[in-house]
Amino acid sequence: MSKVWKRFFGICAVLFLLFAYWQINDPDPEFWVPAYLLAAVTAGFAFFGRFNVNISVIFTFTFLIAAIFFWPENIFSWVGQEWEQKNLSMKTQGMEINREFFGLLVAAVVFALTAIIGRRKRLLENQKKSNVKRSDQ
Repeated sequence: MSKVWKRFFGICAVLFLLFAYWQINDPDPEFWVPAYLLAAVTAGFAFFGRFNVNISVIFTFTFLIAAIFFWPENIFSWVGQEWEQKNLSMKTQGMEINREFFGLLVAAVVFALTAIIGRRKRLLENQKKSNVKRSDQ
């Protein structure tokens, strides 16, 4: 795995830990704290070069399906509201739903990347093993 991916997953792990911490005061932390901790742990394992492709694929689809339930009604007005208020306080229910949607979407992308890179790593390792077996014969 390249240093760029290692740094990317390290940054993602730290960010997801921060997201989990910030969700403690959320109206529904029992859902969001574990969700972000799952993403942090997965990114942390990826940082250390440990991948579980099957679990990453399951988490990718689970988070994408969950994101569908939080599909935002009007993304552009939400972005405008966020720029106007200049802080992270929640002023409307729509802002909360949009933030939850994008949080799930970002986590799903990170899960998908861990699955892709983990699969690529596994294929390269299998290819090296088969090359070694061929050279021994």
